[in-house]
Amino acid sequence: MFGLEKPAGQQKLGGSGGFPSMASVGDFNVLSSSIPATKVELSVSCRNLLDRDTFSKSDPICVLYTQAIGNKEWREFGRTEVIDNTLNPDFVRKFIMDYFFEERENLRFDFYDVDSKSPNLSKHSEVQFLSSLVDTFQDFLGQMFCTLGEIVGSQGSRLEKPIAGIPGKKCGTVIVTAEELGCCRDSVLMQFCANKLDKKDFFGKSDPFLVFHRSNEDGSFTICHKTEVVKNTLNPVWQAFKISVRALCNGDYDRTIKVEVYDWDRDGSHDFIGEFTTSYRELSRGQSQFNVYEVINPKKKGKKKKYINSGTVTLLSFLIETEVSFLDYIKGGTQINFTVAIDFTASNGNPSQPTSLHYMNPYQLNAYGMALKAVGEIIQDYDSDKMFPALGFGARLPPDGRVSHEFALNGNPQNPYCHGIDGVMEAYYRSLKSVQLYGPTNFAPVINHVARYAASVKDGSQYFVLLIITDGVISDMAQTKESIVNVSFAENAEI
Repeated sequence: MFGLEKPAGQQKLGGSGGFPSMASVGDFNVLSSSIPATKVELSVSCRNLLDRDTFSKSDPICVLYTQAIGNKEWREFGRTEVIDNTLNPDFVRKFIMDYFFEERENLRFDFYDVDSKSPNLSKHSEVQFLSSLVDTFQDFLGQMFCTLGEIVGSQGSRLEKPIAGIPGKKCGTVIVTAEELGCCRDSVLMQFCANKLDKKDFFGKSDPFLVFHRSNEDGSFTICHKTEVVKNTLNPVWQAFKISVRALCNGDYDRTIKVEVYDWDRDGSHDFIGEFTTSYRELSRGQSQFNVYEVINPKKKGKKKKYINSGTVTLLSFLIETEVSFLDYIKGGTQINFTVAIDFTASNGNPSQPTSLHYMNPYQLNAYGMALKAVGEIIQDYDSDKMFPALGFGARLPPDGRVSHEFALNGNPQNPYCHGIDGVMEAYYRSLKSVQLYGPTNFAPVINHVARYAASVKDGSQYFVLLIITDGVISDMAQTKESIVNVSFAENAEI
């Protein structure tokens, strides 16, 4: 949906009002090349955090804030998961950012101890406890300031800095590692089980879980996944999990993947059972004798001559899923069907007045015309026949003055198609001369119009896009919501 605002006097676009290198709106082209950006993934770890809990260790979370160029305001970029009972967290959830070599990107990493009345954080939704997170010394564990360039430019793209922010307190250290991301779009769905793991609990069996790490160029490892804990068993079967190949090995099929096996303890001091290494290429062989791994505890192996292993881990399944892009659909022959619907309600103002969004200026496009041209000229390249249905809503039509919320701009309800965006523009300006702006602002009829066409195509060969250009508040909100829900089941329509 394309929303428009009424002009408040003459405004100069571009020029000295922005940055010196900023192009004016008239120079902007979505398809033109832009400043090259690199995707980087930031991994965050901490060591020796403050302990805010009386009877256990802190439950830390990291919140990342960014500061735009020339702007003093800090905006939240993202948050990691909460890790229970630890002062040395290695956060699994990463921050993926655009890195521009020529721009300075200020970053702020804030650390909090997330308290919960329940010992089981899974009983609380993330929204509930994160929404109550506040900058108080009760929960605040400190912060670290740096730039994205500082991280990338550090030795091995690994920045280690002290955490500050609490006077008179040593708040520990934060380690932030950056890695350029590859362009691999595959994900894998994997499942593992284990047999005869070492017994670590005195009164029961182990509570095992797996931790996956990918190797870095400097020989270190970065955590990329943790499985759930399977309670009281030496022969666990973990749930299948999905992970992107980019996260698992950054698209390098021969990169070492280290898998550690732990026995979960409530106090966070999880007992190490053992480890093994593999690679994406090995895992991709699927369930076979090649993917049964001995779990080795190096300390036990060094002390006991008769030591064999601490159990085995077996890959049960390995399924590759490829994320399909818009370009893949186009290459596969999918046809784009573009429909535009324009708001002809009275709130747009009298078309004869310069303050109107529908002002018929003989020398330049009005706001609706600019929106039509900006979007339409791009999307028409993906429509083979260049024939676009163009609709209007919220106007009184000649000759009887009836109000319509689904009328053809070309005046032909049986064939509302216009040839190209120029044809749509011509039909739009012609309609302005014949209809009377009225109301209310009802979206449901035009949504249902496109939905009927989309529902008739069952083989996925066509994709329907509806562009609604409007200026005001939706009058039929309930019906619009219902229409959007209904059209979502078509699976080949976009609003």
